[in-house]
Amino acid sequence: MKRTIGYKLSIFAFLLPALILFIGVLIAPIIMSAYYSFFNWKVGYPLTDFIGVKNYVELFTSKSIGFMKALGNSLLLALLSVFIQLPLALLLALKLGKKIPGERAFLSVYFMPVLISTVVIGQLWLKIYNPEYGLLNVALRSLGLESWTRIWLGTKETALGACFVPILWQYVGYHMLLMYAGVKGVPPELNEAAMLDGCTESQVNRYIIIPYIKPILRVSVIFAVTGSLKSFDLIYVLTNGGPFHATEVPSTLMISMLFLRNRYGMGSTIAVMLIILCFAFALLISLAFKEEK
Repeated sequence: MKRTIGYKLSIFAFLLPALILFIGVLIAPIIMSAYYSFFNWKVGYPLTDFIGVKNYVELFTSKSIGFMKALGNSLLLALLSVFIQLPLALLLALKLGKKIPGERAFLSVYFMPVLISTVVIGQLWLKIYNPEYGLLNVALRSLGLESWTRIWLGTKETALGACFVPILWQYVGYHMLLMYAGVKGVPPELNEAAMLDGCTESQVNRYIIIPYIKPILRVSVIFAVTGSLKSFDLIYVLTNGGPFHATEVPSTLMISMLFLRNRYGMGSTIAVMLIILCFAFALLISLAFKEEK
């Protein structure tokens, strides 16, 4: 009995530093943000103006804050990620999983944008979108499509799409690598048996490989949706939420509330809502992929 208690205590002692770090870095800030969201708190003033859930009501009803528009932009990005980014990543993973020549080189090239700093990628696409010497407008002019040239990041009609393109491009390789690992994990005898039965390559992909990697597809969908809801850095570098809030997302709106409008209570409210939305979508996606055993 004493040996069992000592063994459990030793396990707890080894886990305690990681537990303290987890609580201090993740759990405690969430609790503090939830607490601050019930106050009309501004830096330099005492934390005494308790207003209950008024911040949450204002967040969803006030047009001056623009949270619903920002949330709509993030949900649009999530849809594009699920229906454009992930199918493209799956297509690449299926193709590279067939042992094509130069397989490793292609993997490295497609995954490279994930390794590059987002700030660097933002600066790269700023140059591509530059209205004077940017690659996009120069290419359009050279093709005789002068009327198609735009100030891509400075026009309300094009800024949002121009921000979404590099975001989708950057993380195709990330999801591709996850799916590629799943494709490589499919037992080869399943593929061989299907080919002997006369299945085409597309039928093998549809009825064997894709159902087999369904758990990985679920993870990719969760990452794509929650990542879209949390998107910040690339949009901040490209447009900072402009022009006229056309590319605003909840994270850029939160930064604006915290550091530009000095409304820490409202900024904390947005942070809490982002956490709730991410957990809710992760749960819904898990339920959608749930299978009866």
